[in-house]
Amino acid sequence: MYLSIRTTKSLLVSLLLGHAIALPGFGSNPDASQYEDASTIERDVAIIGGGASGTYAAIKLRQMGHSVVVVEREPDLGGHTNTYYDPVSGRHIDYGVLIWQDTTEARDFLAHYNISTTMVQFENSGTARVDLRTGETVPPPQGNVTEAMMRYVGQLLRYPYLAEGWDLPDPVPEDLLLPFGQFVEKYDLAPAVETLTLYAQGLRDWLPYPTVYIMKYFSLGVALGAQNGFMGTADGINMALYSAAREELGDDALLSSTVAGMERPANRPHRILVRTPSGYQLIRANRTIITAPPKLENLANFDLDDTERGVFGQFENTFYYTTVARVPGLPLGLGIVNRGADTPYNLPPLPGVYTITPTLVPEIYTIFYGGGEAKTEDQVKQSIIDSVLTLHEASFNTSEPEILAFSNHSPFELFVSSEKIAGGFYRDLYALQGRRNTYYAGAAFHAHDSAALWRFVGNLLKTMFV
Repeated sequence: MYLSIRTTKSLLVSLLLGHAIALPGFGSNPDASQYEDASTIERDVAIIGGGASGTYAAIKLRQMGHSVVVVEREPDLGGHTNTYYDPVSGRHIDYGVLIWQDTTEARDFLAHYNISTTMVQFENSGTARVDLRTGETVPPPQGNVTEAMMRYVGQLLRYPYLAEGWDLPDPVPEDLLLPFGQFVEKYDLAPAVETLTLYAQGLRDWLPYPTVYIMKYFSLGVALGAQNGFMGTADGINMALYSAAREELGDDALLSSTVAGMERPANRPHRILVRTPSGYQLIRANRTIITAPPKLENLANFDLDDTERGVFGQFENTFYYTTVARVPGLPLGLGIVNRGADTPYNLPPLPGVYTITPTLVPEIYTIFYGGGEAKTEDQVKQSIIDSVLTLHEASFNTSEPEILAFSNHSPFELFVSSEKIAGGFYRDLYALQGRRNTYYAGAAFHAHDSAALWRFVGNLLKTMFV
């Protein structure tokens, strides 16, 4: 439903002047006449963020009979899902989200768009472990990896509630709060550290993390996938899922768009001013779902109150970058795992490259990079180039790589300290659900796992419309 320009103007004047929302570049009192021609959209639910959680929420809500609008800052839906098209081979290469857990939610979501799937099994064969600072070859983990992984899974089984979100008991079990390095020592998990951390890319130094975060990454669902296989698209185009969702949503997906101002009263519809490529639009919605990473800098134009600001302001985050690169000189099918020759458990020093992984296209690799420091695109690319050239010292005849595609997934892996978890941080975070008719989803509210998030969103929507 669209309101008249006259009504829109009245609402915009109230929103912009009456509530003095500061817009970047316009000061605290923007000229409302700039938005007189903006159209106003009325929907049951406004969704801020069109990644895995936001897109799934939009499609499910439509299936439930509710009208929606999605606001996404990127030109595509899909969040961390990236697919590169190689014009030479005609192949597509996923370099963001690579696979999904084989769950009912994942199967149903892909089946909704008639997307064919296949089972994907990761193999460790054909991998060289190299310290990319020096080119030194690093030996594989010592000890029985399988037995260590079984001990780890045995610990996971003690905490089944982690599969559903962050509804932690009080007090929080001590083992979940242990620094991961101490947890490894306590349960003799050293042989499993390489496997666990390879599935937990995007983090900074793993060992100081509260163990619960590692368990959220390498969950029971991931353990089953590692054993039985994960689900992927048959043609290797994971972005096809979100392209199909974009087509279904049509004008209800506002892409390349950002929130410029917001008013979320508890007793009347929310009003959200959105900056779109075609001008400003004003959304009126009964409820709002926020799936964007809840870092204060991401929410600068949101009308956060002191409680929301106090919770979200505690989050720290990592920085994660994914690339596709042409790397001449590596043996066909060989992958590189960055290891530290002189570090505990041979974990790679970060920020740096995690892995260099071959694709189905000869000489084209995905290269994942990250850590605890923000980097510019040029800095990441140069560090990757330097790392690849270091492979000369490991007797690989590599040439300077050509970066074909680059994606910045920061801020990534929002986390807090063990002390804050023990003090009830996640209780306070979850207490925000439904407050001011606002609901939350996304990795910060569960895990960096699309299939797990789809289940989380499905449960959330049931609570919203009981």
